Amino acid sequence: MKRVQFSNIGLPYLFLLPQLAVIVIFFYWPSVQAVHSSFYLEDPFGFGGSFVGLDNYRDVLASSEYFRIARFTVVFTILVTFLSLALALLLAVKADAVLHGAGTYKTLLMWVYAVAPPVAGLIGVMFFDQHIGPFVEVAAFFGWEFKLGLDYFDTGFTMVVISVWKQIPYNFILFLSGLQAIPKPLREAAAIDCRSGFRRFRTIILPLLAPTAFFLLIINMTYALFDTFGIVDVVVKDKPANSPITLVYKVYMDGFRGNDIGGSSAQSVILMFVVFALTIFQFRFIERRVHYG
Repeated sequence: MKRVQFSNIGLPYLFLLPQLAVIVIFFYWPSVQAVHSSFYLEDPFGFGGSFVGLDNYRDVLASSEYFRIARFTVVFTILVTFLSLALALLLAVKADAVLHGAGTYKTLLMWVYAVAPPVAGLIGVMFFDQHIGPFVEVAAFFGWEFKLGLDYFDTGFTMVVISVWKQIPYNFILFLSGLQAIPKPLREAAAIDCRSGFRRFRTIILPLLAPTAFFLLIINMTYALFDTFGIVDVVVKDKPANSPITLVYKVYMDGFRGNDIGGSSAQSVILMFVVFALTIFQFRFIERRVHYG
């Protein structure tokens, strides 16, 4: 393999400088600021703060409300990740088998990805609205009195459905690319050796998709934890206080609406460590089962 040679030793770092600047300004600097603020009782108007040590962390960890929101966040993340991956894989397998009109079929499945999360949340709220939502009428037919914003389960159900709907196209694109990258001779040999389509998919196709699936697992968990903020905000905004929210949204609520800068910073630091530990676990234990061909 031919290696690229630079006449100036500083030129490669110059090319990396814009990306490094973005990472430092928008990721590392806010993280350092959050850690610093978590040890202070900050004035909401920015006129200074008092050092309180670990009091912010003690208050967070002693709060029953925080752990209630944490339990919902765990359930929400698991459901969104599993359903998004499972449904996208099913659609990708079906799309891969389409011979006629494949382009139209794939386009219809992918266009939702262009919708911004707040817009997706607004569309979902209209779909589940008690007055104009078609789902409410379908639910009433089966005896389910759907109450978005009033019932804890119904509101959480709405969040999960909208978040899954928004993420499926992204997973679908990558799963379909992974399926189409599998060599045709290998598929033909698998079809000869194994007549059962399900067994062939489980023993041959799925292991070959393992790298793609592992990548999407990381991306989808990150999406469920952080990128669903816009959806959650649209669903629960101006609703009663007992509506379910995620940990990221609680950081926003306490920091920007409750003016508890120190407490929200402590929550963000705790969440940062949880995500860091989860990422290490995934790469140490789950990646061992992934075969990169």
